Amino acid sequence: MRNWLFTLILLTTAVSGMAQIKSNRETIYAIMDRQASDWNKGDIAAFMNGYWESDSLMFVGKSGVTYGYKATYEGYLKRYPDRAAMGTLKFTYINFTEPQPDVAFLVGKFHLTRPEKGDLEGYYTILWKKINGKWVIICDHTS
Repeated sequence: MRNWLFTLILLTTAVSGMAQIKSNRETIYAIMDRQASDWNKGDIAAFMNGYWESDSLMFVGKSGVTYGYKATYEGYLKRYPDRAAMGTLKFTYINFTEPQPDVAFLVGKFHLTRPEKGDLEGYYTILWKKINGKWVIICDHTS
């Protein structure tokens, strides 16, 4: 009887953990989908809502490391000054893991369709953290 009860507890815990990971993944994918939608409307300010509003936010791109929410936002505005430069964004999700209950790591691919300026595409690795009950990007490496 003890072995059966122990097995049931382990199984229940595992199923609950897998359900939480699925829920977190779906939440983060929904944030990314909303970001793509905001981008495709030309709204970089709304796109930034997925990022941690902190001086500790880190963005890593081809020109190096940028620290802080404001500097990251200003970098986007500089690199994408108009709708032609922004194009149409599509994310592809490749791998999602949760090394800790409040930390997630997402690897994916982005594609910008830009008929006037030429398409851009590359890969990203994003480190997410659940802060005050909200999933936010704390580190974005896009190349």
